[in-house]
Amino acid sequence: QVQLVESGGGLVQPGGSLRLSCAASGSFFRVDGMGWYRQGPGKQRELVAEITSSRDLTNYADSVKDRFTITRDNAKNTVYLQMNSLKPEDTAVYYCNAQIWTLLGTRDTYWGQGTQVTVSS
Repeated sequence: QVQLVESGGGLVQPGGSLRLSCAASGSFFRVDGMGWYRQGPGKQRELVAEITSSRDLTNYADSVKDRFTITRDNAKNTVYLQMNSLKPEDTAVYYCNAQIWTLLGTRDTYWGQGTQVTVSS
C-alpha cells in the first residue's frame, strides 16, 4: 500500500519560515512528479508548487514565487517545501501530491493527509 506522509506544519508569525516534508512509503516502482497543494478556509484547493522527477523542473503559483522553494530527494522519495516570508494569506491545509508508478504498472495519483499551516501574530 502506497502512502504519502507529511510533516512540518504548525503556527508561525508573519514573516517567519516553515519547512514541510512529504515521504512516499510502501511498495511501488518509482515516484514521478511531486507537488504541494493547499486549501484555505472557504477556498478551493490550489496548486502551490510542483517538481518533476527528472531535471527537477519546477512550477510555482504566482502568489508564492520568490518566497517558497520546492525540492526533492529521489533516494528518499521525499519532497520538501521551504516556505519563507510567510503571510497570513498562506494559512491553509497543505497537501502533498505524487504520481507514482505502481507494481501493477499503472501511474496513479496519491495525496497526503494534509498538514495545517497557520500564519498569525
